[in-house]
Amino acid sequence: MTTFISSNLGYPRIGEKREWKHALESFWGNNITEKALINQTTKLRLANLEKQQKLGIDWIPVGDFSFYDHVLDTAFSFGVIPTRFQDLDEKSLDTYFGIARGTKEAVAAEMTKWFNTNYHYIVPELNDVTPKLVENRALTYFLEAKEKLGIIGKPVLIGPVTFVKLSKGYEENELSDWVEKFLPLYAQVLNELTEAGAEWIQIDEPILGTNISNQELELIEKTYQTLRAEAPQAKILLQTYFETVQHYQKVVQFPVNGIGLDFIHGESLELIKKWGFPKDKVLAAGVINGRNVWRADLDTTLELVEEINGAVDVETIILQPSCSLLHVPVTKDSESKMDPIILNGLSFADEKLKEIQAITEGANKGKASIQTILEESKTAREALAHSSYRQNQSVAQELKELEGEEVKRTIPFSKRIRLQREELKLPILPTTTIGSLPQTAEVKGTRTKWRKGDITNQEYLEFIDIETKKWIQIQEDLDLDVLVHGEFERTDMVEFFGEKLNGFAVTEFGWVQSYGSRCVKPPLVVGDVSWSNPMTVREIVFAQSLTKKPVKGMLTGPVTILNWSFVHEELPRFTVQNQIALALEKEVLALEKAGVQIIQVDEPALREGLPLDHLKWPAYFDAAIKAFRISTATVKPSTQIHTHMCYSEFSEIFEVIDALDADVISIETSRSHGELIDTFEKNKYDKEIGLGVYDIHSPRVPSVEEIKLNIERALRTIDAKQFWINPDCGLKTRGEAETVAALENMITAAKQVREAYSVTNK
Repeated sequence: MTTFISSNLGYPRIGEKREWKHALESFWGNNITEKALINQTTKLRLANLEKQQKLGIDWIPVGDFSFYDHVLDTAFSFGVIPTRFQDLDEKSLDTYFGIARGTKEAVAAEMTKWFNTNYHYIVPELNDVTPKLVENRALTYFLEAKEKLGIIGKPVLIGPVTFVKLSKGYEENELSDWVEKFLPLYAQVLNELTEAGAEWIQIDEPILGTNISNQELELIEKTYQTLRAEAPQAKILLQTYFETVQHYQKVVQFPVNGIGLDFIHGESLELIKKWGFPKDKVLAAGVINGRNVWRADLDTTLELVEEINGAVDVETIILQPSCSLLHVPVTKDSESKMDPIILNGLSFADEKLKEIQAITEGANKGKASIQTILEESKTAREALAHSSYRQNQSVAQELKELEGEEVKRTIPFSKRIRLQREELKLPILPTTTIGSLPQTAEVKGTRTKWRKGDITNQEYLEFIDIETKKWIQIQEDLDLDVLVHGEFERTDMVEFFGEKLNGFAVTEFGWVQSYGSRCVKPPLVVGDVSWSNPMTVREIVFAQSLTKKPVKGMLTGPVTILNWSFVHEELPRFTVQNQIALALEKEVLALEKAGVQIIQVDEPALREGLPLDHLKWPAYFDAAIKAFRISTATVKPSTQIHTHMCYSEFSEIFEVIDALDADVISIETSRSHGELIDTFEKNKYDKEIGLGVYDIHSPRVPSVEEIKLNIERALRTIDAKQFWINPDCGLKTRGEAETVAALENMITAAKQVREAYSVTNK
């Protein structure tokens, strides 16, 4: 008879009210000491472990906590410190944070998305590094849980192949050599954990869900053969998630004690039914969605568990979320203002662990043992499914009219750009910013007062206007060519639209870590999405009234709104995406009608939303292109459409970017040190483009010379007539003084390059 055990893969590190974020930022602001930071985060970490214990989880993860990022933690533990930081103390938190955020002397390490999520990790740099075990972090946290709480936790490690694959600073043919350099260190970590009493050790290899080559598969197999030989007593759970495991038949035969599979995303059930599962291994089944926030259909989940059990012949099945709960908010208990119909349909991290515990009990004791929980869940789900949120017939009709229709601009870019240049009369190498400007404590505090009802709507709008006027003047004084209104009325580039579009709901405390201490509150797509009133026109028109220079209209695109929201699962995602696109089209046309000449529709999440399996890419790309065009294609030819993308590998999606048919695209390149420019050396791109010339995720102010080098590097590949100069992302999280100083240097650099170009081309 099979025994079912409950488990978790990882827990949110931020705290119910973002206590982790506040502690970090207080430390960075020199308001608390390092000792106070450690004390506060230790208290939070232990509380998280106790909570999971009280929720009935059998296998509780340890080592999933981080001060910034778990990939950076792994790098730091193994002495993988970028060359420019190697003269600093290899164990110091200042060095750790310097790598993540940069210092006055050194730029931060590159940051990019963790697979197809909105979580950013710090990219390890392997060049000029000799790996060594500086600290066994997993052991530290394991002993902490054991000694302070009596919890025998399940240490969590990033697997050696995934770690090296996500790193930079080596040639492709050196992958195997680099993995081998880390194996003795991993073996030491495993042995020390086992000696300390760790019963199971979770090693995450999400790279197995990607299209790895046969050679890479052999490397992974060899890796675990080595670890088995070097750490024979360690009980290894090889954990995968986010997608179907490629080469399933081979992977399940690896010399490990258990295999973790994602049964929510991909085809894991079909694979075990077809090929079976080794009798001598533990199967860890991800049966609760770790990436969405809706209540699970527990009856269906129990049926899934029964199907899994029927397809395998193992003694133990672990029931767990599909991935770490890092990607969802902590608890819905703090939500006090939400419609109960929506609230009852939600399941955040704590609620998901309750679902895991219930399913485990039902699997062990029978369905009748959790009948009350099943009925409660079913009632809540049905109430939301049959609510007015999901009965918008006019939206359904609009979508039907789009079926089979090709959506495109009325004339090609080569003709549009001539009209736009005549209208806008911008200089060569025009300067602009991406959109948002610094949101100070005063801005945030005033918004909080408004939300609490301490000030009126009119008082709030007047405050926003004052901030907008101040920053329009600053931009005028700096002599930027294309201005922005600053987005002071917006909490977040997606949540803002979630507050204004029909079919969305927003939370009070539904925070999720995006990068470092930066947390976002993804809105909830609860039903059919539609537009009812202008969302951005008032602020843009006011800003434009203050200047003769063009002010960009600023919107978030349909693909990004979808990917950065928690979307209900009653309709296909691409259908919901087109609903969002139709709503945004109405806003775009409202801006154009109000006289806005440049409209930016940002799609920073287009690349990150790609399925990990390349075979699923064409359908995703087709849907993304269609949705963006639905949003933007009906404007006049003279209206210039911009878009922005950040932290993406673009070589694989170059044709898709072109097919969006935006007139100007801006892309982050600063942290990748111009590597993206190689893409434009290999591909012809005829539209206009801005490659971010300095990194806004670091507080350091780049010099004029540094920015000039980035500009000149790009101009060796891209025609000056096509090139825009801008920071690599929005400036909301930066301070006012550093923002002005950095923009001043950027504009100075642009003018110097512009002058040199004019002299050369006389």
